[in-house]
Amino acid sequence: MAATGKTLIALCAVLFVGCTGRGAPAAIAGPASGEALTADERGIAHPEQWPAYAYPVPLQSDDEARIASLLARMTLEEKIGQLVQADLCCVTPDDVRKYNLGSILVGGNSGPNGNDLSPAPDWLKAADDFYLASIDTSDGGVGIPVVWGTDAVHGHSNIIGATIFPHNIGLGAMRDVALIERIGEVTAKEIRVTGQEWTFAPTVAVPQDFRWGRAYEGYSSDPDLVASYVGAMVRGLQGPPTNDNLLAGPYVIASTKHFLADGGTDNGVDQGDSSISEAELRDIHGKPYGPAIAEGVSTVMVSFSSWQGVKMTGNKSLVTGVLKKRMDFGGFVVSDWNAHGQVAGCTNESCPQALMAGIDMYMAPDTWKPIYEDLLARAKAGEIPMERIDDAVTKILRVKGRLGLFDAGKPSSRPFSGQYELLGAPEHREIAREAVRKSLVLLKNDGVLPIAPGGRLLVAGEGADNIARQSGGWTLSWQGTGIDNSHFPGATSIWAGLNQAVTAAGGSAELSPDGSFAVRPDAAVVVFGETPYAEFQGDRAVLALDPELTGPFETMRKLKAQGIPVVALMITGRPLYANPALNAADAFVVAWLPGSEGGGIADVLIGKDDGSARYDFTGKLPAAWPRTADMADGALFDFGYGLTYASPPTVWPDLPELDASALGGDSRLWFSAGLPAARWSLLVNGETTGEQTRITTLPAVALGGRVRVTAENYLVQEGARRFAIDGGTANVALRNFEAVDIAKETNADVLLLATIKVWDAPDRAMIGAIGPATRGFTAFTLPQGNDWVRYGIPLKCLRSKGADVAELTEPFVLTTTGKADYAIGEVRLGTDADVVLPCN
Repeated sequence: MAATGKTLIALCAVLFVGCTGRGAPAAIAGPASGEALTADERGIAHPEQWPAYAYPVPLQSDDEARIASLLARMTLEEKIGQLVQADLCCVTPDDVRKYNLGSILVGGNSGPNGNDLSPAPDWLKAADDFYLASIDTSDGGVGIPVVWGTDAVHGHSNIIGATIFPHNIGLGAMRDVALIERIGEVTAKEIRVTGQEWTFAPTVAVPQDFRWGRAYEGYSSDPDLVASYVGAMVRGLQGPPTNDNLLAGPYVIASTKHFLADGGTDNGVDQGDSSISEAELRDIHGKPYGPAIAEGVSTVMVSFSSWQGVKMTGNKSLVTGVLKKRMDFGGFVVSDWNAHGQVAGCTNESCPQALMAGIDMYMAPDTWKPIYEDLLARAKAGEIPMERIDDAVTKILRVKGRLGLFDAGKPSSRPFSGQYELLGAPEHREIAREAVRKSLVLLKNDGVLPIAPGGRLLVAGEGADNIARQSGGWTLSWQGTGIDNSHFPGATSIWAGLNQAVTAAGGSAELSPDGSFAVRPDAAVVVFGETPYAEFQGDRAVLALDPELTGPFETMRKLKAQGIPVVALMITGRPLYANPALNAADAFVVAWLPGSEGGGIADVLIGKDDGSARYDFTGKLPAAWPRTADMADGALFDFGYGLTYASPPTVWPDLPELDASALGGDSRLWFSAGLPAARWSLLVNGETTGEQTRITTLPAVALGGRVRVTAENYLVQEGARRFAIDGGTANVALRNFEAVDIAKETNADVLLLATIKVWDAPDRAMIGAIGPATRGFTAFTLPQGNDWVRYGIPLKCLRSKGADVAELTEPFVLTTTGKADYAIGEVRLGTDADVVLPCN
């Protein structure tokens, strides 16, 4: 008998499985198959179609009595304060005392004393200062302790000297649930050393498009693999779900994130929209939340992204209907960094909709005060039900009670606090080294591996002796940039690990980034791949390395042409087109983002004297490897693929190679190699005359001959444009007729970067952006000098100066007054400025 559409939906709902394949959106997006969704139905979930769970954390009678007593005594101001989380960048202990804030966090670029590279003791002192301020009752308040959250996403990765584990994509390759739990235990213990109590981990994203810049934060594209890890990580961080008074032991509270489908956005766009069906939303992206809830995860962080056009932070059907009610989640729900500002009808400063949708705590890093004031005013006006406020406060206090926060004392008095020898302790590093070994995936081996330890080894590639690069984003800084090996005491680079292994066996090793050598080697390892990035910075148009990162391909070819066996070792946060390396090298190993323990790579690559392996390859691909730069062209290697030393030899077929320079643009790069981005224009115009010249060929003149434009070398020959200005006011601008929206980047600490060299400094300079009806500029000094300088202006500054950052047609304008001579080498978005300009 043929099933009707509604019968089919009912069967799918009962079985909690999708009724379509993974490759295309399911036909059922609403209450019945074949029925087109109306505008009112889009983005509305049906909780009865989702699996039901039971939150296993028992309520403690003493905690419940304490909560009831506190609620009865708390003022409205104190209750609202508990709903707000501020970032260390923008809050003081006095603020916490005055506003009774429930939480603080440390963002990727924040740290004690305004220094994200502060030493560990400074973090513990700051924890004490904020805690003591929070429990101050001199104003007659109840004094609820503040809880401090941190992005310890691959170890306690904000702290110098801590153990840095492989990023989740590498852990997904190792297929070891027990080791995941041990990693969680080590991470929690190291967090406790510096006084924090809450980690925003584990990320349980199930990335479906690896162009997404946060894909490496997910364990795998396979929901079953992700789900198999989640419970173990939560258990390692928090202990068992019956665990109470976590601070008495080596634990912290965990946060699964980002609810929901952060890894399922269309085209892999960060903070974008997922147009998938509800069945796919449930079966792919919802699956990891079952084991998280079964292990009693304390908090859930809601995603920036949207589903069917509705932002998750404002989606009551999912946050309250599915997560809190159907899944019975009993902890509290926190939003992401100013994500409330993206909800329809909201701003960063005002969003009661998020609270009504089910958000219990607002992550309002730099907008905490206006959010507090807005919520308080609305509560006093009766616009927000007191029942909802009390419900959110109760959930927050319940988690604080389970944590043991009320009786734990100041952070420095708790177990493990100040035991700095635990940061990067040898036994912790050994666990990380084991994870590195098990995460390596062998895609090709023509017999060169394992490498004989007693010979001469050449190690090439700029990433070979760069611990920051092998660690990736979310390492000491948000993007993992601006740091070097000196910031990783006790860590081992890939080069150092290989060198130690070879020389210990009587061999020799030479480090040569460009592949040149003094003595002919017996084998070469060429390290190549991605440079560090995090959200925003990591999004890509295609699954390929940026062209400037492909130089090692030629190094491999040259070495191979000399008869030297070559091992290609790829550092990457995602599967990428790498056919030139696969063709050129005799062996190809994916190292992912291994973290601080590079010795784990040598453990597997360098063999014994008898030619056997010390450790075998056990890693398997956590996602399919692309045949080309477009996954639509199919997989070269399927999910789960990975060779071992016992794999039979195969004949390698030469793979097609593509022109990397023609693979696609980077939406963050607006001007480079002397040219504006595709469909953009480089303009010179006057301030008041309306005269405008589009620069296409060189040399060029503009503004009646006042401006002469020529080529200048930067990175590559003629890779910059030089502007010699006789006097007056002149603008150099980049224009895109399709307005650029950088609102989400503005909510973070992203900068507009311009790399400039000055021969003759102007009398006055301004940098800014222009939209159809708005503009925002800031003045700065452009000094004469012999070097290229990368200047950065916070996008928040341009917004504060009046630019509509959601609609910019000239996102970069440099205005000078007076005689000037300067060149522009690059314009892009990023965080790695040499000089951050003040917002004047």
